[in-house]
Amino acid sequence: MTEARRGRGIVRPFALLALLGAAVLAGCQSTAPVLDMTRIEAEQGSEENIASLSAVIARSPRDASAYNVRGSAYARAGRYEDAIADFDQALALQPSMYEAYANRAHVHAARNEAALAVEDYNRALRVKPDYDVALIGRGEVYRLNGRAQQAFADFQRAIQLDTTDPRAYHRRGLLYQTSGQHQFAIEDFATAISLAPREPHSYNGRGVSYMAIGDHENAAADFNTAIKLDKTNAEGWANQAALLETRGENQRAARSYAEALKHDPNYTFAKNGLERTRKAG
Repeated sequence: MTEARRGRGIVRPFALLALLGAAVLAGCQSTAPVLDMTRIEAEQGSEENIASLSAVIARSPRDASAYNVRGSAYARAGRYEDAIADFDQALALQPSMYEAYANRAHVHAARNEAALAVEDYNRALRVKPDYDVALIGRGEVYRLNGRAQQAFADFQRAIQLDTTDPRAYHRRGLLYQTSGQHQFAIEDFATAISLAPREPHSYNGRGVSYMAIGDHENAAADFNTAIKLDKTNAEGWANQAALLETRGENQRAARSYAEALKHDPNYTFAKNGLERTRKAG
């Protein structure tokens, strides 16, 4: 890997590798949250929609599907206790409803209740072993808790089942990335992008892997695309800043780190980068 200029000095290869490692770690930690209810529209969590679903339940109090859908709406609105209660009721009425097990698992995961989440994903998979939603959800819980081998197996299984959910490819790509297998990571991020071209996360992920193999042109293009898709995406700004820093463009890098912090004031990677680039001038 070639040396990159940094102000009056030089960023040596070992320092550049450390920065790239931090960028990869930041990318892994800045992905979409575990709670992303599959095939549920964002507006489902509105009070109007919840009221409409409650009216359906009042008319049909034995309708397990209605409780499951309202529970998903509660979860979307951040009303996790109400969501759990509705999923419990759905399962009391229909114990084989694998979707409700998976949805309840999503909520447990969002509340950092990893063991309960895995337990419910397991229940969903006992009913429907090829349920990609549960495989991907369980895999993400495993990934976030350092169980990379089990996470990889779940994402791999979902992909073997021909899932069209981009998260399976994106998250397997993150695992490839953290193990230094950047060409495989790039392929997975590319597939995720083809399935969800308007989502910034896989552009960020692919850009970090391009950056790691020294392909700065493609890395820059991906980070720029992520920012264009979502100008509030702190990860995109921080990744762009890291790339500029490796080129010795410290003033521009500082501006991008500052932009990342504007959208995520607690982003440690961006805080450290801003301090470093300001000192370098």
